[in-house]
Amino acid sequence: MGALVSAAGGEFNPPGAGSFNLPPLFGEGTFVTKPMVLVVLSAVIIAAFFLLATRKLSVVPGKFQFAAESVYDFGRNNIAREQIGSQDFRPFIPLILGLFTFVLVNNIFGIIPVVQFPTFSHIGFPLALSLLVVYPVYHIVGMRRHGVGGYLKNQLLPAGVPKPIYLLLTPIEFFQKFLMNPITLAIRVFAAMFAGHLILMVFAMGGEYLLLEAGGVLKAGSAVAFAFAIVLTFVEALIQVIQAYVFAVLSAGYIGAALAADH
Repeated sequence: MGALVSAAGGEFNPPGAGSFNLPPLFGEGTFVTKPMVLVVLSAVIIAAFFLLATRKLSVVPGKFQFAAESVYDFGRNNIAREQIGSQDFRPFIPLILGLFTFVLVNNIFGIIPVVQFPTFSHIGFPLALSLLVVYPVYHIVGMRRHGVGGYLKNQLLPAGVPKPIYLLLTPIEFFQKFLMNPITLAIRVFAAMFAGHLILMVFAMGGEYLLLEAGGVLKAGSAVAFAFAIVLTFVEALIQVIQAYVFAVLSAGYIGAALAADH
C-alpha cells in the first residue's frame, strides 16, 4: 500500500488516518508530495490517451481509437445528455468527460502496483474540484440563462408551494444548493476512497504481521488475510469506477437543474 509501514517488531500497528499523510518526496523543507505528483500525472495520462487515440482517426477504429470513442460516448450520451438534456448538453461535454476521466484515473491509482494511492483519499483534492470547478459552473450558467434574480427565484422559491411554506423551505433550499451540494459531492468520493484504501491496508498489514510475527495456527491466517486483500482489491476497483461515474453524474445533474426553467 502507498502508506504501508512495517508490521515487524512483535506488535501490530494498525493503519489509521495518519497513514494517508505522506511525507514530502524530496525531504524536509520541500512541499511536493506523492498525491500532488499523482494529480499532475493523471492529467498527463488523460491528455496523452486522447491525443494518441485521435492522432490517426479512421472509419474502422483500431482498439485504441475504439477505447477512446467508447469513453467519449459514455461521457457524452450516458452522463451529459441524460442529466443536462438534449438541448443544452453539448457545450458541457468536455467538462463532464474531463471530470469523469480525471476522477477515474485518480481513483484507479489506488490499486495500481507501486503507485497504490488513491489521490482522492485526501479531501482537499475532491473539495477543490467541487468548489473551484463544478460549483461556480452550474451557478454561473444558471444565472446566465435566467438572470441573477430569476435563477435565485428558481432555486429558492419552487413553484406551486404555498407562500407561508417558503419561510421554512427557502432556508433549506439555500443551505442545500448553495452550501451542501458542493461539500457532499466531494465527501462522497473522498469517503469511498479513504475507507476502501484503509480496509485494504488493514488486511495487507494484518497478513504481513501474521506471516512474519505470529506462530503456529495464527501464521496460517496470513493466507486468509491476503486472500481477502485480493478480493477486496477487485471490489475496490468497481467502487472506484462507480464513484467517478457518480461524481460526473451529480455534476451534470447540478448543471441541468440550474438550466431548467422550473424546479
